[in-house]
Amino acid sequence: MRGPYGLIAGSGRFPILALEQARKLGHQVVAVGIREEASPEIEPLAWRCHWISLGQLGRLIEILKQEGVSEVVMAGQVKHTSIFSGIRPDWRLLKLLASLREKNTDALIGAVVRELASEGIRVTDSTALLKPLLAGEGVLTRRPPDRDELADIEYGRRIAGALAALDVGQSVAVAERACVAVEAMEGTDAMLRRAAGLVNGRPLRLVKVSRRRAHLLFDVPVVGSATIPVMVATNTTALAVDAGRTLMLDRDEMLRAADAAGIAIVGYPPED
Repeated sequence: MRGPYGLIAGSGRFPILALEQARKLGHQVVAVGIREEASPEIEPLAWRCHWISLGQLGRLIEILKQEGVSEVVMAGQVKHTSIFSGIRPDWRLLKLLASLREKNTDALIGAVVRELASEGIRVTDSTALLKPLLAGEGVLTRRPPDRDELADIEYGRRIAGALAALDVGQSVAVAERACVAVEAMEGTDAMLRRAAGLVNGRPLRLVKVSRRRAHLLFDVPVVGSATIPVMVATNTTALAVDAGRTLMLDRDEMLRAADAAGIAIVGYPPED
C-alpha cells in the first residue's frame, strides 16, 4: 500500500496492531477513530488521527478527501447493537439508509463502501497489514480435537455456514451435535455465556466461520487471547475457525493460553 492511506478504527486490538505494522513498514496512515468504539491508543501510532462519531459519514468522507486518502481499510469492530441503537446519522447517512431495502449490518457497511467508492476512495482488504496473523490450516494447538469434538465441529460448521450465508451470524455454540446458541448482535462472548446457561455443565464447542463472500473488506472474524478465558469459564473445549480468513490477534499468547487450558483449536479450509 502507498501512503497516505486511511484506516477507519473500531474497537479491539485489530486497528492497534494494523497501525503498529504500518509504522514498521514506514507507511503514513491517517486514522479515523470511531469515538464510541476505538481506543485512544491509536492516536500516537497514526501519522495523523481524527475522531468521528457513529453516523458521521459526511465528515468521514470530508476528512479522507482533505488528507488526500484514496485507499482505506476498516479495522476493528463496531458493535451491531451500536449500529442499530446508538447511531445518530448525518444527512448523508440518512440518505444512504433510505436507499437500502435491507437494514442489516452487511447491507449497511456494503453501502458505505460503495459511497466511499463514488468519492474515489477505495476500501481495501482489511487484513492487508496482518496476513501473518490469519489462522493457518490444521491443528494449531498441541492437543487436537477428540472424536466427540470433531463430530460437534463438523455439525457446527454446516450450521454456521448456512447462517453466515444469510447474514445472521458467524459463530455457533454446539454440544452433543445440537446447536445450543447462535451468535446474533450480542457477540461471541455473550453467546457462549448464554449457551453455558443452557447445557447444565456439558462441554461446548465454538465454531466460527467467515462470510461467504470473495473479499475481506470488512466483518472479518477475529479471535484473540481474550477469547480463551471466556472459553474456560463456559467449558468450551474446542474452537474451529476458517483458515486464511480469521484473524488471530496476539496469536502466540492465545495459543499458549489455549495449550495451558487444554483447549483444541483447528483451522478449516473455508467453504464457498
